[in-house]
Amino acid sequence: MNNVVKDSMVPISDYPTVSRDAILMDAVFALENAKNNFEGKEESAHWIVLVMDNENRVVGKLSQLDVLTALETHTDAVKIIDGINKFGFSPRYITTMREELHLKNASFERLYADPGIMASEVTQFMHNITESDSIDENTSLATAAHHMAARKRLSMLVTKDDNVVGVLRMTDVFTVVINRIRDEHNIKV
Repeated sequence: MNNVVKDSMVPISDYPTVSRDAILMDAVFALENAKNNFEGKEESAHWIVLVMDNENRVVGKLSQLDVLTALETHTDAVKIIDGINKFGFSPRYITTMREELHLKNASFERLYADPGIMASEVTQFMHNITESDSIDENTSLATAAHHMAARKRLSMLVTKDDNVVGVLRMTDVFTVVINRIRDEHNIKV
């Protein structure tokens, strides 16, 4: 692979964004609007919303999984259940405990539409950006694929002179890899 990251990234201007002062509801609808813009083209859809500071720099990202996690009940009982995970209880046992708690305390509709949670600041739930979340635009795609696999990242922010200029998604890297495999083995689609 002789490609570099900037050849496969999605420009930041194509990504949904919210300000760091936004509430979770703003982020949810930014994600939903982005998804709707790519209806029927799921491979092009965006699964994260970028959180921007007052100087229009990316300071965080919020994924669909982050949103679902935020919408979970945050009672002391849930925290205790989540805490016992470190004692080696099976995932099945923990799931059963959470299910019993949810059945006692909330309907699906109430759990996932809690006005208090939806009005919470997005910064409470976003993933703060660290150095390991970004990669320079001129890095080879092979190196980027290695970093994504080693760091368990589904996306990385692409930088140019310490400014975020795009997002490299695992799906885009995988597409390049698949095409290279097809070319190498003379496989016609």
